[in-house]
Amino acid sequence: MTAERPSRRKVIKVAGAGALAAASAGALGGTAAASGGAPGGRAPGGRDLVTREIPGTGERVPAVGLGTFMTFDKLPHAPRGHIKEVMSRFWEGGGRVVDTSALYGTSEANVGEFARELGITDRLFLTDKSWACGEFFNDDSHAVRQFEQSLRRLRRSRLDAVQVHSLTNAPMILPILRRLKREGRIRYLGVTHHEIPEQAPAVERWIRTGDLDVVQVRYSIFMREAERRILPAAADHGTAVMVNMPLEKARLHAVVGDRGVPGFAREFGCETWAQFFLKYVISHPGVTCVLPATTNPAHAEENVAAMRGPLPDRAARRRMVRYMESIPGFSGIDSAPWYPGKVFKDGLVEL
Repeated sequence: MTAERPSRRKVIKVAGAGALAAASAGALGGTAAASGGAPGGRAPGGRDLVTREIPGTGERVPAVGLGTFMTFDKLPHAPRGHIKEVMSRFWEGGGRVVDTSALYGTSEANVGEFARELGITDRLFLTDKSWACGEFFNDDSHAVRQFEQSLRRLRRSRLDAVQVHSLTNAPMILPILRRLKREGRIRYLGVTHHEIPEQAPAVERWIRTGDLDVVQVRYSIFMREAERRILPAAADHGTAVMVNMPLEKARLHAVVGDRGVPGFAREFGCETWAQFFLKYVISHPGVTCVLPATTNPAHAEENVAAMRGPLPDRAARRRMVRYMESIPGFSGIDSAPWYPGKVFKDGLVEL
């Protein structure tokens, strides 16, 4: 593994993708029901979890979801039982929102396969992404084919949200997504970008001018740029915000190392560093759902546990930042490799 961060566009191995889509096709389900529960934040089964409303809809979702970039990218012949267990423990802990993309190698297919095996296909809140190039002025078939392939892989008849991946061809793709939404095949639409702060101005412009339902951006206790412009803009325009890279691809955990969580964090229910980092993000009122990714079932349990108990207030959030800034290496997280010490293989996207 090198210290260079991989480009999501460059690392895709295209061989076998078509065969995988065919192998993943199955019975299509309906729309997932939102799982967030009543406005008071009571999740299914009576468990008190932090839930958030998708602005202006009355629909609530649990505040901690599940990302799948690289972590769910395993070819059918490779060991994949741990991925199914991640989904199972995520679900049992109250998680419902699962985010994937056509660019994530076999992740879509694995989400679809394991959701079916767990009996939760139509109960998940599934968010996906569109990344397509083509002759959009007279031919939208590229984007439509990708959407149809995603439906087959995920075994759904419609998706809860589809977003333009990394703003790629957003002016061309969004009208296609709007048509699919009018047809009832998409419930919410939006745009994403993980390159924050570089793309923060562009994301903000789309929030203010694009009539979007949702955006997905990078936000963490380290990368707080979203607090400055994206979250306020989303609040102004009634746009839901989903968060990628809340754990900075395991780099936050690498920085804290073997330290225990600070004593003051127990005041708002933090027993693990994952809860510390995730509670910082979901305690911002502008955040709808945070999307940590993991290959470890125990870590999936830790992540959803961040929805339980009190959240830090503004003073506590400032104290959390000051504490992290006192730890050597924190300021250099962006220069460190993703997933330190871990190698991903046996997928279409490899690191």
